[in-house]
Amino acid sequence: MREKKLQLIISFDSTIHAMAVEEYCMKHNLPGRLIPVPKEITAGCGLAWKADVAVKDELLLVFSRENIEYDGIYELMI
Repeated sequence: MREKKLQLIISFDSTIHAMAVEEYCMKHNLPGRLIPVPKEITAGCGLAWKADVAVKDELLLVFSRENIEYDGIYELMI
């Protein structure tokens, strides 16, 4: 079994927002990837961005600067 680590999870209201974040982050070499929303979180679209908690400030700064919409921010052991 894989060891659980504290991870940053960012949820979205819509699949369109989640896919836009994936495209933006991949284009700009930002860390993370899309995952199905963990069962501990409720999100409208069922997708979330997962990254190491160490990059939380960096991602939130970029999201704010680029007006990227998200639903919630969580730190979970997954």
